[in-house]
Amino acid sequence: MDAASKRNFILLGHAQSGKTTLAESLLYFAKATTRKGTVADGTTVSDYSFDEIERKSSINSGLLHADFKGTKLQIIDAPGYADFFAEVISGLRAVDAAVIVIDASAGVEVGTENAWQLLEESGLPCLIFINKMDREDADIDKVLQDIRMRFSKKATTVDSLDKPELVEAVAESDDKLLEKYLEGAKLTPEEIKSGLTQAVIKRKIFPVLSGSALTDKGISELLDAIIQFLPSPLQRAPIEGNNPAKPQEKKEIQIKEDAPFHAFVFKTISDPYVGQLTLLRIFSGKLLSDTSFYNVNKKIRERIGQVYILQGKEQKSVEAGSCGDIVAIAKLKETFTSDSLSDEKDQVLFEPIIFPTPAISASVKPKSRQDEEKISGALAKLCAEDPSFKVTRDQQTKELIISGLGDLHLSIMVERMKKRFNVEVELGTPKVSYKETITKSTKVQGKYKRQSGGRGQYGDVWIEVQPLERGKGFEFVDKIFGGAIPRNFIPSVEKGVSHACAEGAVAGYPIVDIRVTLYDGSYHEVDSSDMAFQIAGGMALRKAILEAGPVLIEPIMNVEVVTSEEYLGAISGDINSRRGRIMGMDVKGKSQIVKATVPLAEMFTYANDLRSLTGGRGSYTMSFSHYEGVPHKIASTVISQYQASKKQEEGQ
Repeated sequence: MDAASKRNFILLGHAQSGKTTLAESLLYFAKATTRKGTVADGTTVSDYSFDEIERKSSINSGLLHADFKGTKLQIIDAPGYADFFAEVISGLRAVDAAVIVIDASAGVEVGTENAWQLLEESGLPCLIFINKMDREDADIDKVLQDIRMRFSKKATTVDSLDKPELVEAVAESDDKLLEKYLEGAKLTPEEIKSGLTQAVIKRKIFPVLSGSALTDKGISELLDAIIQFLPSPLQRAPIEGNNPAKPQEKKEIQIKEDAPFHAFVFKTISDPYVGQLTLLRIFSGKLLSDTSFYNVNKKIRERIGQVYILQGKEQKSVEAGSCGDIVAIAKLKETFTSDSLSDEKDQVLFEPIIFPTPAISASVKPKSRQDEEKISGALAKLCAEDPSFKVTRDQQTKELIISGLGDLHLSIMVERMKKRFNVEVELGTPKVSYKETITKSTKVQGKYKRQSGGRGQYGDVWIEVQPLERGKGFEFVDKIFGGAIPRNFIPSVEKGVSHACAEGAVAGYPIVDIRVTLYDGSYHEVDSSDMAFQIAGGMALRKAILEAGPVLIEPIMNVEVVTSEEYLGAISGDINSRRGRIMGMDVKGKSQIVKATVPLAEMFTYANDLRSLTGGRGSYTMSFSHYEGVPHKIASTVISQYQASKKQEEGQ
């Protein structure tokens, strides 16, 4: 089928607005399926994974296709929960338009607002479908008012093309039509129809339709509107990328079938039966089965087997994918999400997908030795599939940390580890990477002397310990003169001091931002050894720290909260209650940005708390800023917990 007869769109909206039921209705009406599945029974085409069937809601984007009136429809059914927003972001890179689904009884909800914001940023046109009109409490006028207030005054119903309001909106979207309209001439039905199509593509009008996916009411009209008003791949704005040979140089590609091959990988699926499935949107040219393509990011050619199109979990093999197609390829070894694929002679590097920063973290411990062996492989596959899910190992606390967009996101990942990979884990709150430092200088001796028949052990050092600026780390200065300690033992002293720094002196956390100067000492011709001077160095360091005004310091994070003005007071108060400091405010479109610094120890529950504070309308990003002293009361608690656990260990 030629590209002019294709329509690629994504279903967006708040969770439970009926997107998956609508997808079922569209497939059934277009005769792509012979029966309608239901979310309640777990029989829908797009929600096929065990966790979606169990929870009765979408977690992953489902890929669907149908032919209707000579047009090939390629549909992405995206989840509505904020914890799976990464699926929406990646899905938008594969389509040319969207259908926003709104619950007629609930109106515009927060998930719908977030989706609209993304559409505005991406510049993709959309239709709006008010669903669940079969409900008793459905109020189309109220929902329309809500849409126009929260989204755009350009949202208008299209049930009748000769409606004065619609004719005026169409005329205003095109200079030639406006001139004719102002002269008092009547616009022809064809002019209105083609003018409306162009206005929708340019985001000057947002058609609103209504119906019920459950009863199939309004589905035929919606399908007609999708074909009439949404753009074909050839009608979308040109796609821009970078020239890999000259990274600062922009390069536009021609969207047509007889052009060089260009595609973008927007998603990776780890299928338990097939292995890895790579999903790509073809912008131009063709990709034949059993050939190869050039991966611009990896600078390699990769051979491919079969090209597939997906209907939920079903894979249908095709001879080729062409301009405008969304296809899948199995078992690629080098190609992953955000990779650009091209004809080697005409390379373009598309912008990578920017996924949301993880907002919540948990420490993860395997339940058994067997789980320990399998955990890294399972986590690597989950990360490849979902780039908003991150895994790190904290070098200081030695904990394995998983991070995601919310509690639900992390619990889904833990379930997948258990069901897909047979790995069971326990989640906990991550430990804070506290550090120890000092507030004043001191000089001490560290002397290690052991005599027990035969050769003894002897090491004697004098060190001065001084505080350094925050972030300077650790410095070791050798000021030994006149052979008080032989040169070959000085590295041993440094090693002992470094080892003691890593172990801490007051609460078991690394000691940082100090200068240790070795300035004197003594040795024994026979009994001195590397080990003796290492022990002496460690003893001296621990003694010095306790005399030099030791303090705990904690990581302080830069936090940026994006919200609407009505929640500013609540957010500021909450940040203050977390020992945070408001550093400034900014405005971005209709949103307010609160900039603050907050101790990491106070941020572990923030993702859920912010959601509660703002009714899900707030989001935040966080990055490390600096280390700062811990208040005395909190430091005392941390130190006493450490000492109690140490006593327990010694008692065992």
